[in-house]
Amino acid sequence: MRAGSRSVLAGVLAVLIAAGGCSVARKANESQPRIRPLPTVVPTVVAPPQAEGLDGTAGAPGPQVCTAITGTLTAKLRLPVTAKPNAWNDGGLPSMDLCTLLVQNRMVTIGVSALPSQPDTLTRLMHGAATIQALPELGPRALIADSQLAFITGDRAVRITPAGGIDSGALNGIDREKAVTIAVAARDAVPRNLRPARQVDAACQLSNSAAERFVGLRVQLRRDYRVKGALTCIWGTFDATVSIVEAFDQPSIPEAEQVPPPRLAPIGQPGYYLPEAGELVFRQGRRVVRVTALTNPPRAVSLDALTGIVDPLLPLFIR
Repeated sequence: MRAGSRSVLAGVLAVLIAAGGCSVARKANESQPRIRPLPTVVPTVVAPPQAEGLDGTAGAPGPQVCTAITGTLTAKLRLPVTAKPNAWNDGGLPSMDLCTLLVQNRMVTIGVSALPSQPDTLTRLMHGAATIQALPELGPRALIADSQLAFITGDRAVRITPAGGIDSGALNGIDREKAVTIAVAARDAVPRNLRPARQVDAACQLSNSAAERFVGLRVQLRRDYRVKGALTCIWGTFDATVSIVEAFDQPSIPEAEQVPPPRLAPIGQPGYYLPEAGELVFRQGRRVVRVTALTNPPRAVSLDALTGIVDPLLPLFIR
C-alpha cells in the first residue's frame, strides 16, 4: 500500500475511534441517574388552621376585649351585642389573642397582637384580603378590606373579622359603619384588657427547650391553656412562633382532603407533613395534634424539626 493511502486510512480510523469513544462516553453519562434535589419549601401562611372548639365557647378565661365592649356597643348600635366568655390564640405571625363578639347573633372575631406591633404587622394581617383601602376613621395606620379591617393602637395591632365580611351583602356580614363602630370601641378597650406575655402550663414545659432551639432565643410569648381538656402550647417571638394544639374527637383531618394529598409522616395513625404550611398533623386515638412552626421572613421547616418539637409531649398524647 502506498504511503499516501496508509496515511488516509489511519486518519479515517482515528476519526471512527474518536467518534466511537464519544458515543461510549455519552451513553455512559446518560446511564447515570439524574439526582434532582427536592425543592425547598417555605411556609406561605400567616397563621395555622384553627382547631375545632376555638370560638370563645371554650378557651382561656380572663380579661378580653369582646366582653369589655358589649355594653358600649349595645348602646351605640342599638342592637343586642354579646360576647363568648373565653379567648384563644392563633399562634400566627403576628400571634393574635382572639375573642368572639356576637352582633345580632352575627359572629365577629376580634384579634389583638400578643406582642407589640412591628413595621410590617398590618401588611401581614391583611395578607390575602381583597380591595384593601385606607381607613381614616381609625387614623393613618388603619386598613379595611371586604373581609376584615386592621389598625394599630398604642403598641398593639388589632384585627376585626366579621364572619360574613364587610359590606358583602351576606346574611352573617355587617356593614362598614358597624365595623368601624366596633373597631373604635375595641381601640379604646385594648390598653385596659391586654393579657400578660407569659401564660404557662406545666405540661408544655416538656417541649420548651425544643421550641427555643427552633426560634433561636428565649421566647418572649407563651400562650398555654386547655380547651375542654385538650392542650394548647404556643411559644413566640417577634420573628417566629411554634404551636402544639390538641383536639379531642375531631372526626376528620381536613388537611388530608387536599389535592394532591399531603405527604405522609412517620408519626400518628395517620400523620401528614405539610411543608408549605410549616405543619405536622397526626391522629393518636381520640386526639388530633397539630404542630406548626412559622418564621418571618419565612424559612423552610423540616419534618425532623417538627417531630423534635412535639416528641417530648408524645407520651401525653399517646396516653
